[in-house]
Amino acid sequence: MNSPDSMQGATARGHTRNQSGLADEVSRAGDALLRLGETRGEDLARTLARLVAAVAGEAERSTRLARALYAAIAVPEGHETDIPKRPHRRARGVLDPFAVFSESGEDGLRGRLGELSLDQLRDIVAEHGMDSDRLAMRWKDPMRVIDRIVERVASRRAKGSAFRAPTAPTDEPSTARDGDLRDRA
Repeated sequence: MNSPDSMQGATARGHTRNQSGLADEVSRAGDALLRLGETRGEDLARTLARLVAAVAGEAERSTRLARALYAAIAVPEGHETDIPKRPHRRARGVLDPFAVFSESGEDGLRGRLGELSLDQLRDIVAEHGMDSDRLAMRWKDPMRVIDRIVERVASRRAKGSAFRAPTAPTDEPSTARDGDLRDRA
């Protein structure tokens, strides 16, 4: 981006090598305003066009305004690609506790979790949203965190079980209420 002083000097000398680039940018801005007028209404597009024209006209007349605009808009060298990263983002869990629970049950899950460090356990808690009360991430005892993971996995696995068909037939006699429901179906 050129500074206001260098732009004024270039304008005084006439055409610059960046003039075609500027013309392209002005053309793209004009096209964007036309598309905006077609999709959102002409009033907004006209207002933006007048605003840009007024600011550009004043910046052309006032070096002070041109410098202030440049300072407000300019991106420091080397910072064009700096994208702020989310601080304190935890790593993904080293295992899927739901898959381990399905394969090995509660004891198998506890065994696998017992092999992990406290930090790895916290990664699992964070990845699967198992800390709604915001306590587990502060715990120092790995067994407390393991208990939380097992509790949440078992709870989520059982959720909706009242609506699932039994996996194996039972020898228990059906109640009269169950029979009533089957007769209606």
